[in-house]
Amino acid sequence: MLITGGAGFIGTNLADRLCRAGRPVRVLDSLARAGAERNLAWLERTHGSRVETWVGDVRDPGLVARAVEGVDAVFHLAAQGAITTSLRDPRTDFDVNAGGTLNVLEAVRGFSPKAALVYTSTHKVYGALDGLELEERATRYEPCTKEVREEGIPEEAPLSFHSPHGCSKGAADQYVQDYARGYGLRACVLRMGCIYGPHQFGTEDQGWVAHFVATALAGRRLSLYGDGKQVRDLLFVEDLVDALEAAWAYMDRLQGRAFNVGGGPARAVSPRELLVHLSRMRDGMPGFDVHPARVGDQRYYVSDTRLFQQATGWRPRTAVEDGLAVLHAWLEDEAQRAPAQRGGVA
Repeated sequence: MLITGGAGFIGTNLADRLCRAGRPVRVLDSLARAGAERNLAWLERTHGSRVETWVGDVRDPGLVARAVEGVDAVFHLAAQGAITTSLRDPRTDFDVNAGGTLNVLEAVRGFSPKAALVYTSTHKVYGALDGLELEERATRYEPCTKEVREEGIPEEAPLSFHSPHGCSKGAADQYVQDYARGYGLRACVLRMGCIYGPHQFGTEDQGWVAHFVATALAGRRLSLYGDGKQVRDLLFVEDLVDALEAAWAYMDRLQGRAFNVGGGPARAVSPRELLVHLSRMRDGMPGFDVHPARVGDQRYYVSDTRLFQQATGWRPRTAVEDGLAVLHAWLEDEAQRAPAQRGGVA
């Protein structure tokens, strides 16, 4: 199994699951993201020879071609994941997300055409969803349409790429589907909601949920962009790993298609509501400052996952409160371990 971005947050959890099942894993990662080296060290320490490490970048087509040789599946997770970073440096964002994905597709087509390829896209491909009629409530926005309120945003929603990040991920999303149609690659796309869980260190470009928890743990003030009533569905990383494994197992049903994978309406929260969850865990409401809304931010996005559920039988299992407790405990443990690690290095 090849995992690009395998030392990232999601990749580490996926590699751990596969290794525990006795499947050897090849991790390809540039180690550019904060925490990647710590994740990789943990994987190697935990699983030994079952983890084969390749330090490198998906922007290197020759390296990617060598990495895909002899693998049964490719989980393409490597990405530049932050809208803010894409706004500062759109060229690099494009090169990693769109160009890197094209390198992976060409490598699979040329050297492992029978391998299954699962690409993790994003709900950002749907843009700001400006046409969605919303009702503003005390702590969140709610759709006026009953079906959207009860089921979420379906795959039939128009694509509308906002921000350089949305454009690069959206382009890659479309390329994966087209390579499945045009070249017969056994590939599918998972458009993810907001994923959170252990091995996510909580830097600002690594997911707002972990960032909120880590910032609260450190006793710092949080930043709310816009009014803080934007709604997202949260999916615990173990539930996402279930979905990734299901996509590989049922590739013959999923080939050439894109599916929403997220927590759905039952796991939807706004930043203001997440602060309430944190106040219960931390015995007090974290302080926060309000900043202008960011480009391309959706006031409401919740995944309608019925298509993926029908195709694979997958269901999210972890309640938000339970997932947050696990993440909180892991980040607290990491915060206590980090000073000792720094001291050892010094």
